[in-house]
Amino acid sequence: MENEIKLASGAMVALGVATAALVVMPYLEVRDVKPPPQLKPYTSAELRGREVYIANGCVYCHSQQPRDRNLGPDQARGWGRASVPGDYYYDKPHLLGSMRTGPDLFNIGARQPSKDWHLGHLYQPRAYVPDSIMPSYPYLFTVKDAKEAQAEGEQAVTLPAGYGPNYGQVLVATPEALDLVKYLQSLNHTYPVLPAAPQP
Repeated sequence: MENEIKLASGAMVALGVATAALVVMPYLEVRDVKPPPQLKPYTSAELRGREVYIANGCVYCHSQQPRDRNLGPDQARGWGRASVPGDYYYDKPHLLGSMRTGPDLFNIGARQPSKDWHLGHLYQPRAYVPDSIMPSYPYLFTVKDAKEAQAEGEQAVTLPAGYGPNYGQVLVATPEALDLVKYLQSLNHTYPVLPAAPQP
């Protein structure tokens, strides 16, 4: 009986230390974090696009957390400065990600601001990055007759030669695809997070 009490006591102490180190202390560090002045809340379209991002599992292959230059080559890869807690002020849930099968997307809106590029890349990634292993998302698009799409006022997605639909047809993005692209374009954290150095 005495060994069982020691075992239970040891387990409770270990659980208490782990909870303090992994839950309480991080919370105390970031509970009063404010967003950087240049960070804007998501629009309704960007929030819908964020839901499409989550639903399609993008977070499983892409992170949104560049590391400090002392911890990895993220800055040399062109992914931007290291992230800080305030960058995620409006993110609920946080989509930091832990895998980097694909590049970090923390600043994809700055690195690749083109709507056409994003739409085409979602439809057929290998048309833009030949060695990409990213899956294509054709269900986010509709193939329509060119005249029908024009009559409905829909804009055709511009694709590289050889990747578009048959002659007389065009590829049209669904509202979900357009919202996802708006979310990706909003991922632009190129603003400074440190105060400017004083001028002499």
